[in-house]
Amino acid sequence: MMFRQASRLLAGSVRRLSRRPFSTATEVPAAATTTNMDSGFMESWKKVIPNIDPPKTPSHFMNPRPATPSSIPSKITVNFVLPYASELSAKEVDMVIIPATTGQMGVLPGHVPTIAELKPGILSVHEGNDVTKYFLSSGFAFIHANSVADVIAVEAVPVDHIDPSLVQKGLTDFTQKLSSATTELDKAEAQIGVDIHSALNAALSG
Repeated sequence: MMFRQASRLLAGSVRRLSRRPFSTATEVPAAATTTNMDSGFMESWKKVIPNIDPPKTPSHFMNPRPATPSSIPSKITVNFVLPYASELSAKEVDMVIIPATTGQMGVLPGHVPTIAELKPGILSVHEGNDVTKYFLSSGFAFIHANSVADVIAVEAVPVDHIDPSLVQKGLTDFTQKLSSATTELDKAEAQIGVDIHSALNAALSG
């Protein structure tokens, strides 16, 4: 009976919090919003079960949102990671160009916060007159308000490590497989191969 009553009161507390209108980062800092939600939950818990410590909420384990600088920095900080390696860690550069599904996206310091899905293509890292290019298979990019860009890719390789002859051979092989495929699965696998090798070929020719 006590736990049924507790669940009703706690659920009511969550509903009241969820009905609050969303606010922008300029209206209420993230830390303040999180603290208010946590305190409301804690108060409801203590009213119902005062002799049991309340559980920790997800926000307890999260770092505070980075502060937005008052002025735009001269560099953008890039973190570029793969499942098995970190290619770039807190590297300050002038610009990155990301192969988003919506098109090539140039990211400069002060870029609006964005989440972008990545398609097969070139990630260009511009540092002065030097440009480093990576071919990405897929992934996501997270652009933060504090001029930090996190690029997470499933697979990536420096463009200068790609063998053009192997790309041409792979494109020919997958094109033949696509034309001779008899099942939907075979067609889908062959189409992925054609798309990847076409993007690789375009990256090398560009």
